[in-house]
Amino acid sequence: MSRPGFLLSPWPWRSAGYLLTGAVSGVVAFVGIVTSAAVGGVLAVALVGLPLLLLTALAGIPVAWVERHRLRLVDLDPASGRHRPPAVAGLRPWLATRLREQATWRELGYTLLLAGLLWPVDALSVTVGLLVPLSVVATPLLMATAGDGREAKVLKQWTVTTWPTAFAVAVLGLVLAALGAYVLGAVAGARAELTRLLIAPRDGDLGARVVELARSRLRLVDAFEAERRRIERDLHDGAQQRLVALTMTLGLARLDAPPGPLADQLAKAHEEAGKALAELRDLIHGIHPKVLADYGLEAAVADAADRSAVPVDVDLQLAGRLPQGVEAAAYFVVCEALANVARHSGARRAAVTGEHREGRLFLQVRDDGRGGADPAGGSGLTGLADRVSVLDGRLSLSSPPGGPTLLRVEFPCEWTTDRTNRSG
Repeated sequence: MSRPGFLLSPWPWRSAGYLLTGAVSGVVAFVGIVTSAAVGGVLAVALVGLPLLLLTALAGIPVAWVERHRLRLVDLDPASGRHRPPAVAGLRPWLATRLREQATWRELGYTLLLAGLLWPVDALSVTVGLLVPLSVVATPLLMATAGDGREAKVLKQWTVTTWPTAFAVAVLGLVLAALGAYVLGAVAGARAELTRLLIAPRDGDLGARVVELARSRLRLVDAFEAERRRIERDLHDGAQQRLVALTMTLGLARLDAPPGPLADQLAKAHEEAGKALAELRDLIHGIHPKVLADYGLEAAVADAADRSAVPVDVDLQLAGRLPQGVEAAAYFVVCEALANVARHSGARRAAVTGEHREGRLFLQVRDDGRGGADPAGGSGLTGLADRVSVLDGRLSLSSPPGGPTLLRVEFPCEWTTDRTNRSG
């Protein structure tokens, strides 16, 4: 509105259209609510009117839908509803979901406000800001038509009898029209902000986007873990088996070859094939260990402890399987922590403990090393912390100089299967 071109832009007319349609929708909402409430109240004694009363309570939903679409006239920022889809299909679940939602009652409150107060304000604003100035501007036309060129009534209050006066009044009407355009813009802007505040708040849209972003991150994590398992399975069942067969063939060829250059070359090839097989097995284990997929976090952590260069005591109290994303993230946190213990801590012993309680998985990795670990120093824990946060978990590190170092991680999660179900 502060721009010089406001009067020549479409916004005054868009504002007038927004207020005019608001007056119409308010009248329709007023008539509909009063009629359904009155008829439903009278017939409620015979229980016939209860559906009408229910429709009255839900009247805010269609009205709010119309209002969110009307906002596009004066607000280019899209407005979306805050209703959740029902868990199952059907009329009864839909009604139960809507009646429990706060958004439904906010929309009903807005509908009552629109039907009782806002539509008269809209109508008055259009009258003062648009109709009155246009009727004043039309004074010469009225004088030439209805007044037979002799006189014209200005707003049915003042009589104009001369043409110079009529054109002077028309100029005054143009000034009033310019002022009315700003009035319409101000009132329409205030009405739009009130509507958005009550039925389409911007922070609600932001919250919905944040929730969807969190869900998309979880979907990406699940897809990433599924892809890791697929790659591990393909390498294990494909390339690794071919390397095993190649190694066995080279070994048999070594036994059959007579001493000499050929036997030396076969021995070298057999040794290289064995190294490639060992490296492939390490690679497969690093991508997604088969023991984790088959037997769960407890067995996988025990396997990682057995392979650690530093002796590790393991005490995990887990009664079953956890979500695959949680198991994978927890396993790789433990592996990274044990690798850091072996590379940097100078520890003589480490311990991994954990349990599941109150809907959360708690893990701790402790060592008796020199301490002073810094996550920002390239330890790899920063990336693991990001991975933990995607699952809404928390990772903390305590490593004072002189030790000990204690890494804690927790994930919100529930059991997917327990030992009883798996054994049955």
